[in-house]
Amino acid sequence: MSTPVIPTPPGLDQLDLELTGMTCAACANRIEKKLNRLDGVTATVNYATEKANVHFDAATVSPEQLVAAVESIGYGAAIPSPEPSDEPDAADVRLADLRRRLVVAMALGIPVLLLSMIPALQFRGWQWLCLVLSTPVAVWSAAPFHRVAWKNAKQAEANMDTLVSVGVIAAYGWSLYALLATPAGELGMEMPMSLVPARGDSHHLYFEVASTTVALILAGRYFEVKAKRRAGGALKALLALGADTANVLQPDGTERTVAASSLRVGDRFVVRPGERIATDGEVEDGTSAVDMSLVTGESVPVDVAPGSAVTGATINTNGRLVVRATRVGKDTALAQMARLVEAAQSGKAPVQRLADRVAGVFVPIVIVLAFATLGFWFARTNSLTEAIGPAVAVLIIACPCALGLATPTALLVGTGRGAQLGILIKGPEILESTRKVDTIVLDKTGTVTTGTMNVVGVQPEGVDRDELLRWAAAVEQGSEHPIAKAVVRAADGIDVPAVTEFAALTGVGATGTVDGHAVWVGRASDEQAAAHPGHTVIAVRVDDRHVGTIAVADTVKPTSAAAIERFRRLGLRPVLLTGDNQATATAVAAEVGVAPVDVIAGVLPDQKVAEVVRLQGEGRVVAMVGDGVNDAAALAQADLGIAMGSGTDVAIEASDLTLVRSDLTAAADAIQLSRRTLGVIKGNLFWAFAYNVAAIPLAMAWMLSPVVASAAMAFSSVFVVSNSLRLRRFRPGH
Repeated sequence: MSTPVIPTPPGLDQLDLELTGMTCAACANRIEKKLNRLDGVTATVNYATEKANVHFDAATVSPEQLVAAVESIGYGAAIPSPEPSDEPDAADVRLADLRRRLVVAMALGIPVLLLSMIPALQFRGWQWLCLVLSTPVAVWSAAPFHRVAWKNAKQAEANMDTLVSVGVIAAYGWSLYALLATPAGELGMEMPMSLVPARGDSHHLYFEVASTTVALILAGRYFEVKAKRRAGGALKALLALGADTANVLQPDGTERTVAASSLRVGDRFVVRPGERIATDGEVEDGTSAVDMSLVTGESVPVDVAPGSAVTGATINTNGRLVVRATRVGKDTALAQMARLVEAAQSGKAPVQRLADRVAGVFVPIVIVLAFATLGFWFARTNSLTEAIGPAVAVLIIACPCALGLATPTALLVGTGRGAQLGILIKGPEILESTRKVDTIVLDKTGTVTTGTMNVVGVQPEGVDRDELLRWAAAVEQGSEHPIAKAVVRAADGIDVPAVTEFAALTGVGATGTVDGHAVWVGRASDEQAAAHPGHTVIAVRVDDRHVGTIAVADTVKPTSAAAIERFRRLGLRPVLLTGDNQATATAVAAEVGVAPVDVIAGVLPDQKVAEVVRLQGEGRVVAMVGDGVNDAAALAQADLGIAMGSGTDVAIEASDLTLVRSDLTAAADAIQLSRRTLGVIKGNLFWAFAYNVAAIPLAMAWMLSPVVASAAMAFSSVFVVSNSLRLRRFRPGH
């Protein structure tokens, strides 16, 4: 196994800083710029994993200086500890904090909204109750937005959080001023619902604007963090595959059970049938078949004997083995696979939220326009009271209620529809990749094929078909080998006799006595195998007489060919990538319609990553579909990772999309749904801004009261939600 896909440049040290305090992709960009300004530092900040992958010259800058640089712009950074920590996960802490703030905002904000919008509910002194209820929302629930806005202000920058903070402060501040300094605070006051602004009228209060804005934006942020919290799940799932203990062989021949992590190079340990091999090593004694699907993804176990190399976390299927450890800890194949996944994840560029990109320009413009409006009307009327009205209207019309709903509502409806179709979309940032994907790389085993060996050809000689299967199944019925199981399944319904004097011949086959006849079942000759290209062929001999051959193969799923045709209609080039041999891969490709030039066979996990990187280097935007642990790093490296739900937890965690159905057509459905959802999100974002931008000139001209501004916000929010609900009618293939 080779080194990780993103090696450390020569002469530089590498460090993954753990970051806290980021709320959007703009935060990631800000930290990245700050680190890259340091001498000898090259950094990539990943917003999704909340880590900074830093290559630095230790002679020029220390890890402590890297941390100090991040903290100097208001964010948190820590050097990861080599020892496991009992501290709660940062994502869990943030999610719990968001949940508390959201609950408070909803519980207190809904009564404020009802009282402000329904005059019939406005009892004597209602406005003072609104002040009491909205204050915790505007101050405590909105505190994360205010903190980020302050950080931005110190850096002379702005993002969506700035817009939220300014809007909330404007709405709450004006309402508080009106209560304390104008007749709006008198008991018995009712909120007029006039759509035409009346100059000097200070009876309008906007506590509901402050409360509902905070609640809606917090709801969107909560769902976003909930999706992000699983970003590190791939590595946890991968490392969990390793054996916990090992049976170390003592000099006196006894065994002692120790923690697998305590093994040292040269230790000899025993592996019994069904156990995981504790670490990478070499077989010293015993023969067996080892399930190597963890590394190769292939369903046929590999025969091992003294001198054979074995990989940690793979499974010994039958015989007892004595293994000498050759690699332990961070040097094992499993640990290197974990580093491959982590390197591929950290190598992804941070996804820049479209809302943040637009808000970065929109927010400063709105603030400047609000101050310009205030100055113009103060100079015109010589009354600060009258000048504040239109300025507040400008700020309120810019409050991002619909902007906050644009992505979460479309994502929630789209993912809900996806779940009905057997598709799980992990987050909004994933959708951007689906629009640009032009190449889809397909793992063979378990993705295009069933992952289960089946008899696909029976060629008897001198006997009939059933008799050939009867002899073979009699010998194979005691074996757990996938090929043996396939033969036994093929003989279902045939009277299979018992076998005696059974003997397994490692790497060759098996023998036994059946009804007084010596029967041998084993690997066919090259000449016999040539009749079934791309298949595994076994020969059967009875009393040294050849009676036929049986071809076994991992069969193609019935829907794979149709799925690959749909990929082409979606503008995707299908590529078959497998650890299996060229002949088998070519045969499968021909059956499903993949061109021979697009077949890549005989690749190990690190080579799968390299092939994805090669395609990306050719300018292609790559989607990868896989189901095994061996696919995890390639899934993470791809621009879009799609995991089959029937596969391993590692592959599912490393992917961007998960297919609950073990059906390749679901991958085509997933890409189509993701593209449709992205289109709805972009439409939502456009209209969320369009309503506000169109009304800003009216607000500046004092032709639009803050009440109408609030109504425009509400209308834009309703439109965004209605537009998102169209995704419920999505049908694959239409």
